[in-house]
Amino acid sequence: LGDEQRKTGWMRAEAAGDPGPWRQQAILGRGDWDADALRDIVHDYVIEHLADDDAVLVIDETGFLKQGKASCGVARQYTGSAGKITNCQIGVFAAYVSRHGHAFIDRALYLPKEWTDDPDRLEATYVPADVGFATKPKLATRMIARAIAASVPFKWVAGDTVYGVGNIEQQL
Repeated sequence: LGDEQRKTGWMRAEAAGDPGPWRQQAILGRGDWDADALRDIVHDYVIEHLADDDAVLVIDETGFLKQGKASCGVARQYTGSAGKITNCQIGVFAAYVSRHGHAFIDRALYLPKEWTDDPDRLEATYVPADVGFATKPKLATRMIARAIAASVPFKWVAGDTVYGVGNIEQQL
């Protein structure tokens, strides 16, 4: 959102020229977000500015280290961020890379089976009831399919070995 070192409501407000933090706090904390609609807006902006027929769609995940167990999707699982099995969330991301630049165009939170098999836990973290378990390669396949459906121009898909070559090729 900005260049300031720390992103408090007051610092964001000052950088934006707002008289106080309430506008920033309202946007981030009290507004209703449609995450998929925002993803689509970002996606359209990126493609408008970076589109290239020789582009690469890069699929990879990253872990977000967590100490508690209440954050959605948090579990003891392997993350390259820590280089070990630890308490974390895993996000799967699709980045668009062309000669014009690079940016993220899609994302998904990986929910381990211990989460998708526990309706009460899902409800407590506002996960829709119809969300079921999906492997990381399945989440990646959905992102690639969304990019194809949106006519995103790219020549290649690159991903880490966790996604396995055969899994994604067979599903497309």
